[in-house]
Amino acid sequence: MNYDNLALELHKKYGGKIALKLRDTSELTREKLSAYYTPGVAAVCREIAAHPDEMPVYTWTNNLVAVISDGSAVLGLGDIGPRASMPVMEGKALLFKHFAGVDAVPIILDVHEPDEIVAAVKAIASSFGAINLEDINAPKCFEIEERLKDELDIPVMHDDQHGTAIVTLAGLINAEKVLGKDLNSARAVFSGVGAAGVAIMRLLKKYAPGLTITAVDSRGVISATRDDLNPIKKQLLDEGTVSGDVSGSLTDVVKGADIFVGVSAPGILTAEMVKTMTPNSIIFALSNPTPEIMPDIAKQAGAAIVATGRSDFPNQVNNALAFPGIFRGALDHGVKKITDEHKIAAAEAIAGLVANPTTDEIIPSVFTPNLVETVAEVIR
Repeated sequence: MNYDNLALELHKKYGGKIALKLRDTSELTREKLSAYYTPGVAAVCREIAAHPDEMPVYTWTNNLVAVISDGSAVLGLGDIGPRASMPVMEGKALLFKHFAGVDAVPIILDVHEPDEIVAAVKAIASSFGAINLEDINAPKCFEIEERLKDELDIPVMHDDQHGTAIVTLAGLINAEKVLGKDLNSARAVFSGVGAAGVAIMRLLKKYAPGLTITAVDSRGVISATRDDLNPIKKQLLDEGTVSGDVSGSLTDVVKGADIFVGVSAPGILTAEMVKTMTPNSIIFALSNPTPEIMPDIAKQAGAAIVATGRSDFPNQVNNALAFPGIFRGALDHGVKKITDEHKIAAAEAIAGLVANPTTDEIIPSVFTPNLVETVAEVIR
C-alpha cells in the first residue's frame, strides 16, 4: 500500500485528525447555559481565584496535555519548521486520545532559542495539566526540558528522549531474560548521542549501574581524549554514564560488545561488524524509517534479538507504549514531576506485559489490553 498517498488523502478529507468534543453532550438548556457561561460561571471563577489548586476540579485541565514543538527535529524529516510539524503533533494528540482518553492540544512555536521556547511554554502552562515536548533538536532540548521541569508545577516530559528510553529499557529487560544474561555485566555500544541516545544511556545506567557503555558520534568514540565535545557529551563522561577510556571508530568498539543501540543513521552497522560482537548479541537499530541494519541481515550475521522502530518487523520500539500511560497516571495521581524512578517503573511494567518473552517478542504491542492502565498505575 502507498501510505504517502493514503496519508495525503485522509488528512485532506478530514482536514486534520482531531477536534473538540463537549463533555456534557445532553441538551443545552437555558438553565445550563446560564450555569456554564454567564452569570453562573462567575462563581466557578471566584472559587478558582480563592483556591488555585482546584482548577483541575472545575476545568478540563484535569485531562489536558499540551503537545509542543518548534519543528526542529521531526522524526525522519529533521528541521522542517513549525508549520510542517503540525501533522505530527496532531498525530500525537490522536494517540493520547485513542489509547489513554487524554485530551491533547498540538501547539507549534515559531521561536527556536531555548529562552524563547521556555518563555512561551511558561506563558501558556497554566492552561494545561501537563506538557509533552516533542521534536525539539539536541542539545537545546535538554536545557529546555530541565528548565521547564524546575520552573513549572505540572509534569513536563520530552517524549523523544524519555519515551524511547523507557521502551528500550523494557525491551532490553526481556531480551536479557530470554538470553539468560545480566545487564549489569554487559557491554553496550551506542551509535548516536542526540536526544534519544543520551536519555537511553542515562536510564540504562540508572537501572543497571554495572553496564559498560561506549558511545559513538559522527566523529568517533566519545572519549576523554577528544577536544571537540559539546557540554552534554562532556557531561556523559564526567558523570560516568559512558566510558571514556577507549577511542576509535564504531567498527573498533563494537568488537566484543553484547548490545548495540542505534539512534543515528541508516546502514551504519554492517553484517561484518555484527559478526565481531559476542555470540547471541542484541541489536536495537532504531533509526527511522530505515534502521542502522535490517533485521534479516543482523540475524544472519549472528544477532539473537533485533528490535527496530518499525511496525513491519518484530520487536517495535514504539513510544506509544509509554507516553499515554505515563501522562494518564500523572494526571490521575497528581504527579508534579516525572522522575527516573517513574521511568524505570514504567519500563518494568511494560516488560511485564509480555508473559513469555521470545526472541521475536520482547516488547508488547501498543494494542495490548490494559497497557495504559498498567503503566498509569505505577506513575504515582
